[in-house]
Amino acid sequence: MKHIVTVQDAVTAFADWTEPTSAELDAIELETPLILAEVDLLDAQIKAMDRPANEVDARRIRRARNRVLAARRDVANRTVGAMLPGGAA
Repeated sequence: MKHIVTVQDAVTAFADWTEPTSAELDAIELETPLILAEVDLLDAQIKAMDRPANEVDARRIRRARNRVLAARRDVANRTVGAMLPGGAA
C-alpha cells in the first residue's frame, strides 16, 4: 500500500524548525543597513545603465558605494565588538 503525504503534512512536519532563531533574527537586524545600502548601490548602477555616462550618475554611484563601505565597516565593528570580553557592541 502506498502512503500519500499531503503538502500540508510535509510542511507541518517541520514546523518547529521553520521559524528563525533569536540569533538569526539578531544577525538579520545587524545586517539590514548593509543590505539596504547594497540595494541603493544596485539601484544607482541600474539607473546609470539606461543613459549615457554623466557626472551626476557617477556621483550617485560613488556616494552609494561609500554608504556600502561604511555599512560594512559598521557591521564588522559590531561583530568584533560583540566578540570582545564583556560583549560591548
